[in-house]
Amino acid sequence: MNPKHIILTLLIMLCPIGMAAQSTITRHKPKPAVTKPKPAAKPKAKHKPAPRRNSTHHSGSTNSTTGLSAELNKLINNMVYVSGGTFTMGGTSEQGSEAEANEKPTHSVTLSSYYICKYEVTQALWQAVMGSNPSFFKGDNLPVEYVSWNDCQTFINRLNSYTGRNFRLPTEAEWEFAARGGNYSRHYKYSGSNYISDVGWYDDNSGNRTHPVGTKQANELGLYDMSGNVWEWCSDWYGSYSFYSQNDPTGPNSGSYRVNRGGGWNFYAWLCRSSIRYYYSPNYTHYDLGLRLVLSQL
Repeated sequence: MNPKHIILTLLIMLCPIGMAAQSTITRHKPKPAVTKPKPAAKPKAKHKPAPRRNSTHHSGSTNSTTGLSAELNKLINNMVYVSGGTFTMGGTSEQGSEAEANEKPTHSVTLSSYYICKYEVTQALWQAVMGSNPSFFKGDNLPVEYVSWNDCQTFINRLNSYTGRNFRLPTEAEWEFAARGGNYSRHYKYSGSNYISDVGWYDDNSGNRTHPVGTKQANELGLYDMSGNVWEWCSDWYGSYSFYSQNDPTGPNSGSYRVNRGGGWNFYAWLCRSSIRYYYSPNYTHYDLGLRLVLSQL
């Protein structure tokens, strides 16, 4: 046989073997690993911020006169009266062994009456007042987040200039009294229930994100999301508790950190209790940190 014919015949015979081998390699080639996004950390230590999204993206609200007026009317209508009274502040018995050292000693606090919003400040309200939306998770009826304590003061000052009222952040004592249900308190562990899933979005049920305000059960005063969803800034500088009874306390006169309360969507249940307290620098922002408004007089 001609040598060229012999070579050609061998190549034809070897070709199917090579194709079969290639097919085997292709079929058994491992798939690339898919990394599922992890939720924000939930330790006592303060966690690092998530990557920022485009902060110029608007959620759909506008700061037009009509939009602003509608949001301000909604805010006023959602203010809940809290009749003044006396309560025991801190790691009381229903908080159990989960109460931390900075929740003690428990102490008696007497408060004057005030108004507090039944909802956390939404992105729609923030957008209407500020003309921008810094939030990581976007949605008009989601709580605004990624706002520092200082940002909140700018927002409140502008809000007050529009309304002629004196909105402010709650004091830490006002926040806890309202979270406990005020004078109607049933002494629950969380704000409105002993079962966190009834009243709050936290790490086990949030799906790794914030949720529209007011979609869980309200507490005894008709307030929503005081356990979970986002942490809420308070007006106080952070400081240690004392045994002494207090009237309308406003916290230390100075400090390095501002108090925040209530837990968040990416935190364990025990970090969403009514007496839990944490603190951040006034310029700190994160995607689990928002606010709720208070008025001394409506």
